[in-house]
Amino acid sequence: MDLGLSGRKAAVAAASRGLGFAVAAALAAEGVRVAVCSRDRARIEAAAAAVGPGAVPLVHDVSAVDDAAAFVLEAEAALGGIDILVTNSGGPPVGGFADTELGAYAEAFDANARSAIAMTQVAVPPMRRQGWGRIVAITTLGVRQPPTNLILSNVARAGLTAYLRTLATTLAADGITVNSVQPGLHDTERLREIFGDDVEHAARGLPPRRLGAPSDFGSVVAFLCSEQANFVNGVALQVDGGTYPGLQ
Repeated sequence: MDLGLSGRKAAVAAASRGLGFAVAAALAAEGVRVAVCSRDRARIEAAAAAVGPGAVPLVHDVSAVDDAAAFVLEAEAALGGIDILVTNSGGPPVGGFADTELGAYAEAFDANARSAIAMTQVAVPPMRRQGWGRIVAITTLGVRQPPTNLILSNVARAGLTAYLRTLATTLAADGITVNSVQPGLHDTERLREIFGDDVEHAARGLPPRRLGAPSDFGSVVAFLCSEQANFVNGVALQVDGGTYPGLQ
């Protein structure tokens, strides 16, 4: 299927590895020119080279609100415009109610909600002017089914999800769709860092009895950016192999 994305320009945050990299690679495979970022210059330059010719590596820390906005501004300048924004950032520390200090909530909200909001505030005006745009945020399945030991992520990304749903309604008449994607357990370096030797046990506990492939996740995001998905708006889509059992 031709997704109608050839020639489009995308900024993909936190894309040196894992799901961010998979999204950048999937978009590039559809003919999108991609700008990607990471805090580590060597890592993002290697990632951009792997994404393919024309990928632009930028050094920014998108967990910092000002730097997140600066990434989108630099991506727009480097690409000569921006059609697609994919927000992404690393998760906050593990912890539950009893061992999480009050100040940590503000830090998590900055890193995992305000930073994404800052990126949209830069990306939306040019999208509005051209009458076309796609915004997709990588959040977490914890928004739908909050783990007790990830309270900071649950709170920050639930807030971001509410913002995105509001933005989707606001921008629909401008030809811009806004969606979020909630990953379950995918076979990334980060997941293996968290689970260690228990990762295969975790995989056996999923309905497909395996971890998700990052490339499959990237393909889902690419579809949400496509012409065919022009009427998919305000969706918070879980990509989890059927892990979440609820009806809503």
